[in-house]
Amino acid sequence: MTALAADALAPGRIEFSTTDSALAIDNLKNVYGTNFEVSGARDGYVFAHSRLDGGSFALDDLRVPLNVRVRQDPFNSLVVVLLRAGRFGRECGGIDERFLPGDVFIDAEPGLPSTVRLLHVELQTIMLDLGVLAQVAATSSSRAPGPVRFTGYQPVSPAAAAHWRNTTRYLGELLANPEAAAQPLIRGNGARLLAATALATFPNTAVIAPSGRDRSDATSATVRRAVAFIEQHADADISLADIAAAANVSHRAVQFAFRRHRDTTPVAYLRAVRLDHVHRELLAADPGGGDTVAQIAARWGFYNHSRFAAHYRHTFGVSPHHTLRDS
Repeated sequence: MTALAADALAPGRIEFSTTDSALAIDNLKNVYGTNFEVSGARDGYVFAHSRLDGGSFALDDLRVPLNVRVRQDPFNSLVVVLLRAGRFGRECGGIDERFLPGDVFIDAEPGLPSTVRLLHVELQTIMLDLGVLAQVAATSSSRAPGPVRFTGYQPVSPAAAAHWRNTTRYLGELLANPEAAAQPLIRGNGARLLAATALATFPNTAVIAPSGRDRSDATSATVRRAVAFIEQHADADISLADIAAAANVSHRAVQFAFRRHRDTTPVAYLRAVRLDHVHRELLAADPGGGDTVAQIAARWGFYNHSRFAAHYRHTFGVSPHHTLRDS
């Protein structure tokens, strides 16, 4: 079990199965970083767990072929469940809910204990570092990101639940690709995408309304500071929060500034800078020496090949493969 804990810290795939109920419970404590008190567990049934680890987020598949009751200590991550088979009941913070196959829901409010009842379940859980969630939810770079509290544990609409499923399916494909999963820029983008999707999917206390200060800070000087930071750090895993902090304004202000003075967004500008680096590397690459478009694009945070190729062709007028072939 110690080796499993060490492996879980690095991006990659983990596979675990056992018919020993004590080992199964130890595995749960290990991968979720909290204590579980389980009643009803018995030996002789195959408990299975697999993980795709992205560093600050992870996608788990679990199979628990028993009727068990689990008392969970508070999680230090956001844990969202997609129930694929069986029945799932949960009580947390005075809210008692029951779920059926196909349902998407938050396992428990971070920081609160909960009690769950599992009846022959197969499920996917998504774990997300709370720091990433707070960073994406923050509206001001002048204060440390604060915790986000969820005011409900189910999606705000069926469309929001479908968007969650589509996002997690995409991230599963990303982490299942070893070349993409090895790239820090791609994993960082994936974590922030997951955080933004969680905030859009479940009701929460994140502040989204812009202020008058945000608009007054949307100056050309703000854009210059942000542009300088982006161009100097394009090879690093930087976020909108980092860009806003470098410009000494709020997230909303730097977004308004780019819209007003560049007719774009900070993230789109960052993508354009990285795309230019890809272009330069393709021009300098040796097509006969093993360099590939996918490898070079992944180094700069581009995983989805069709989207990358479309952006590249729109910007440079040719396909990335044409650039590499003629380099």
